[in-house]
Parts: sequence; C-alpha cells; structure tokens
Amino acid sequence: MAANRQITGKVPLLGFCAYGSGVGKTTLLTSLIPLLNARGLRISVIKHAHHSFDIDHPGKDSYRLRESGAVQMLLGSRHRWALMTELSRIRDQQPDEPGLAELLPHIDADLV
Repeated sequence: MAANRQITGKVPLLGFCAYGSGVGKTTLLTSLIPLLNARGLRISVIKHAHHSFDIDHPGKDSYRLRESGAVQMLLGSRHRWALMTELSRIRDQQPDEPGLAELLPHIDADLV
C-alpha cells in the first residue's frame, strides 16, 4: 500500500492487550511498526495509561496555561506537536471516550 493513497472509509484498527507489565506488548509493537512503515504505512499508536499523566511540568508555560483553565493546550515545535485536552472540563459536552480516530487523520492504521 502506498503512503500517498487516498483513504476511504474507516482507518483499520489493530489491538494488542495482555495482562500486566513486562509481558512484551511494547516489544512486539516496536518490532511490528518498522515492518509496516517499510510497506509505506503511516502508523499511529494509542497507549492507554491506567493512571493520570502529564507531558508538561510545573513551572513551564504550557502547564501554567492549562492549569489556569484552558480546555485544550497544543504544544508545538518544528519537530512534533502534542494536544492535551482536559476531559474533566468537557465531560458535560462530549462522551467519556473521545473519537480518537477523528483526532488522528494522517495515518493508515491505529495500533492500540
């Protein structure tokens, strides 16, 4: 499959799950992703966290802006960007699980 092909319909979703840490899920995916890339596919990975997490830290501007009440914070550079959405601030407006496929339009397959 060519990476520049027009995608119609839904993006394929392939899920991996296993109980516990250290059983090889990430190792499997880090071996699979280069193989799919070699076939011209752009891959997205959705990693579920069982705990709260932050990608920015106290004292940083992005943290301060998010803590001041911003519903979303887009942190970007010329190399990558990250969009954080405070789900507790939009729960009354959207369902509990966001439509992640709608947030990831530039890929050929999702690995969960």
